[in-house]
Amino acid sequence: MDHILITGGAGFIGSHLADRLLELGHRVRALDNLSTQVHGPSRARPSYLSSDVELMIGDVCDPAAVQRALKGVDAVVHFASIVGVGQSMYDLCRYTHVNTFGTAVLLEAFIRNPVRRLVVASSMSIYGEGIYQEPGGSLHCHVNRSIDQLHRSEWEPRLPDGTELISLPTPEWKSPSLASLYALSKYDQEQMCLMIGKAYGIPSVALRFFNVYGPNQALSNPYTGVLAIFASRLLNNQRPIVFEDGEQKRDVVSVYDVARACCLAIYSDKAAGHAINIGSGKQHTIRELASRMGRVLGKNIEPDICGQYRVGDIRHCFPDINLARKVLGFEPEIVLEDGLVDLAAWLETQNATDHFVQAKQELESRGLVV
Repeated sequence: MDHILITGGAGFIGSHLADRLLELGHRVRALDNLSTQVHGPSRARPSYLSSDVELMIGDVCDPAAVQRALKGVDAVVHFASIVGVGQSMYDLCRYTHVNTFGTAVLLEAFIRNPVRRLVVASSMSIYGEGIYQEPGGSLHCHVNRSIDQLHRSEWEPRLPDGTELISLPTPEWKSPSLASLYALSKYDQEQMCLMIGKAYGIPSVALRFFNVYGPNQALSNPYTGVLAIFASRLLNNQRPIVFEDGEQKRDVVSVYDVARACCLAIYSDKAAGHAINIGSGKQHTIRELASRMGRVLGKNIEPDICGQYRVGDIRHCFPDINLARKVLGFEPEIVLEDGLVDLAAWLETQNATDHFVQAKQELESRGLVV
């Protein structure tokens, strides 16, 4: 597979994947609309995107642009989407249009321009809450927190009789629990790609990314990954705002490991037809991540544990990555300590405009932060 198209290829993960593919000797084309939310008002070609990448500026929702981008392409990695749990709950039309309709445009184009492999970026958000176990050993796959419970600041999921639950790594067989429009749209993307891939004989793989971090993240986008949001606040000498009590557990995975996983998915015949978790295999609390980000940036600024919650947020979700090990041969290589040092070195060269408060106010005005 010599010529590879990355939709959304001028973005954070796409640029790292492009670098890795170029190192492996591939030709790389990126289709990207350079949206202002990610790339700023100038919408210029990002400086971090390799000059060897052929950038086609266009929208995945435009059939003509997609047809042009597919000419001569052997494989497609589909990253183009709008990202943000909170924003998706009030910007419904845009999220549905780009994430779901845009994927339909791409897949319909394959009928006339078939490719040899499709990899689509899915998301851990489709799980909602992860898997839990009660002290007696029984598993619970459909745990939800009630609004009344959240109003009482009782953050941990419990059984109806009050029994406390233990969070466990979430495997791919857990059925979706879609808590936001963003999660719904990402599930649409992965299932559409797997379905149409099967129907038209295009080996397709969905990679369910957990919280990805690293250089090239859009620091001024308040709906990007949690570490970039914390970094943006800290670089502006503001306290990172942490919802609930900060004890939510997440897996944060280096973008370098994610790019490597994508390359493995392009070539793995065993992966075709699967949806696969991609994470570090470790979990950390949000409070811990905020504090560690501050230390690595040399900022003596403690996080603000605000005690509020966002509609659509979940308590604990981190992955079981055994399927990735089995079918991709994937093993995470970047430990958090090293990843944060690398991120901090890149951050020293960046200017970040902090839009977090504005984004939080947008959610509060709609009753989505309580």
